[in-house]
Amino acid sequence: MRANRRTDTKPELALRRALHRLGYRYRKDYRLDLDSGRRVRPDIAFTARKVAVFVDGCFWHACPEHGSMPRANGWYWGPKLIRNVERDRGNDAALILAGWTVVRLWEHVPLDEAVTTVVTALAASGAPGRTSPGTTNRDQGGPGEGPRAASGDDSLG
Repeated sequence: MRANRRTDTKPELALRRALHRLGYRYRKDYRLDLDSGRRVRPDIAFTARKVAVFVDGCFWHACPEHGSMPRANGWYWGPKLIRNVERDRGNDAALILAGWTVVRLWEHVPLDEAVTTVVTALAASGAPGRTSPGTTNRDQGGPGEGPRAASGDDSLG
């Protein structure tokens, strides 16, 4: 399992590139130490707007559409995949209690749909003192937290 990446997966990189091209700035694999004592590492974190984005792999997070149960060593894989899903739900609940907006995307979601979902969540988070997206004034939302250009990629994976 050493070859399985925890960060910088192809779908995650595609989403990050598209968001960066649009002018959004974020933290990648940023550890959040929540007041509840839980530590969470979203794939993409917009700290000023408190939006955490996770790009979940279909196998590791038991996608209902594409996830599959391995035939070999089912005694090991079954409980492991269930624990992954339970951990995800616990992390989501802890983030929501801490005032964060959580966006979970499957790796098979088309890139344009994923970008739209994240941009919508960012717009809905509406931090106080911000004007329309696309402003570059540091006093109105920090450097680069608004869209600047359009994206043309096809899919996350």
